Order: sequence, then C-alpha cells, then structure tokens
Amino acid sequence: MTEHENNGTTRRDFLARAAKAAACIAAAGFAGWKFHDTKGPAAFDEPPQVSLPDFSIPDLAPQLCVAHGSKRARSLTRALEALGGMGAFVSQGDRVLLKVNAAFATPAMLSATTHPDTVRELTRLCFAAGAASVIVTDNPINDPQSCFELTGIAAAAREAGATVELPRSDAFRPITLAGGTLIRNWPFLHGPFKGVNKLIGVTPVKDHDRSGASMTMKNWYGLLGGRRNVFHQEINEIIKELALLVRPTLVVLDGTTTMMRNGPTGGSLADLKQTDTMIVGTDQVAADAYGATLLGRRPSDLPYITMAAFAGAGTANYQLLNPIEINGT
Repeated sequence: MTEHENNGTTRRDFLARAAKAAACIAAAGFAGWKFHDTKGPAAFDEPPQVSLPDFSIPDLAPQLCVAHGSKRARSLTRALEALGGMGAFVSQGDRVLLKVNAAFATPAMLSATTHPDTVRELTRLCFAAGAASVIVTDNPINDPQSCFELTGIAAAAREAGATVELPRSDAFRPITLAGGTLIRNWPFLHGPFKGVNKLIGVTPVKDHDRSGASMTMKNWYGLLGGRRNVFHQEINEIIKELALLVRPTLVVLDGTTTMMRNGPTGGSLADLKQTDTMIVGTDQVAADAYGATLLGRRPSDLPYITMAAFAGAGTANYQLLNPIEINGT
C-alpha cells in the first residue's frame, strides 16, 4: 500500500465517522425536542405537596382551664388535672409533637420564648400518659441550634426524654390551605410531623409590634419556611390562615410572666409583668382571647382573634366555654 492509498483510506474512515456523528446529533436533537420539558427542570425537582391532619380529638367539646400560680410545672399539672388529666389527650403509644416558640437566642428569664420548665413538665406528663415518643421543634428566626440551647429548651426537652428536631432544609415541603390566599404552595416544616398523631402548641404570652400579641395562633408561624417576612404586611390574615391550617390536640399558653411591651423580642426585665397564669385548652382562639386580657387588652383589640373566630377556628368569647379557674399553687 502506498502512502497516497493510506491517506485515502483515512479520509474515507473520517467521512464515515462524521456521517455517523451527524446522525447521532440529529437523533439527539429530535429526542430533545420530543421530550422537552416546557416547565423547566424545576418541574422535576419540586417536592410534592403535603397536607396536615386534624390533630384535635373527635367529639371532644372545646375546653379551657386557667390555673393561677407562680410555679409553671405545678400550674400546668393542675390545669390538666382539671381537664381530665393528660390521659384525656395523650394515649398509650401516641407520638407527640410539641411546637415551642424558640424564635430567639435569649435566656428564658426574658420570656421571649417558651420556658424550659413548661417544656420539661409537658414532656414528662406526655410520657406518664403513655406516649411512645415526644418531639420538640420550631423554625427559629435566629440560628436554630443557638436558640434551642441558649433558651434552655433543648436541655429541658432532652432531660425529660424528648427528641429535639432542628429545621433542616430537607424537612420542608410545600403546603396549601384550601381556600387560603397566603398559604399557597408555601414551604412548611413538615419533617417533624412524620409519624406524629398528637400536636401540642406551647408558647408564652407576649406583646408583638405587628400583630399586637404573640400567643398560641401566632406560634404556628414558626412552622413556615421560606421568606415568611413577606407576610408581615398581612399579619392578621396569616395568623388566621395558620389557625385554620393547624388543628392541635391541645394548646398551652404560659402567662406566668407576660411581656407587656417591646415584643416579640423584649430584652429587658422592665418589659415583663408577673401575671401568674397558665392557660390550657383545646380551643386556640379562646386561649388567645383569654391571653389578651393578661396584656390589658380585649379580644376585639386583636383583629386576628376576631378573624379566626369568624372563619371557624374557634370562639373569641372564651366565657362561652365556662373556663375552669383554679389556684395552681
């Protein structure tokens, strides 16, 4: 074979390979057109929507108990005893989620967050009633680990046998409130709810610069992810929608010490007032309505209470529930 023939063979091979490559490119182009995702790649990555069950106890009439006393654990226990004991709400084998307010990395004495004594006693009572597990969670404004540690909530929860679940990015799923205008395809802290069949909200009574007060219904705000600050301009509407979305087994509103001003963060003992009141009930609207009185306000002074009641989340007239008032000491 001459050098000229060898070059000719190489050119023929090259042309053959080029023809095959062109055919492959054409086929790939056709496949790309045929299977093109008009919604973009995010359509494949977006997690599925989740829903939230109703955690309230069927056929249980709305109840409310108010215990007066300076000892949180004692007041909580006495209030629950008046409602039939924790066994009326938590049964053998139940998996319980405690939604606390751990929004800020501040010490418990400033009353900006759920008090660790309340978390500890609530966890103890759940296990005493037969709970298989207790999970404590929140999606704080500040660094989650710092918030849970500095507030004392993490230590109290673990001491009583509960598991603390910090908000991880993979724990959020989109959720939509049927008929809602704000909670639509919004990131929701759903991970801690897996396997849970009882939900208890536990939070302090405090002033709030936007909503007027932060109590049980506002506490659910900590389940939202994403840029939830966009809801600040419609704060009453978002609280109302949260009350419709989240139907708890029980709520605990700790008014042992009330933040009267500069909420929700506070920062000074001068903002606090000793009000020695623990509110426990199954109607979150009624609990907040009573809590408003600790702030020196009427339920009607807080628009979200009226809005939530009108929407069917509970009653703003807590007196209709004939609340049991006891001495918690």
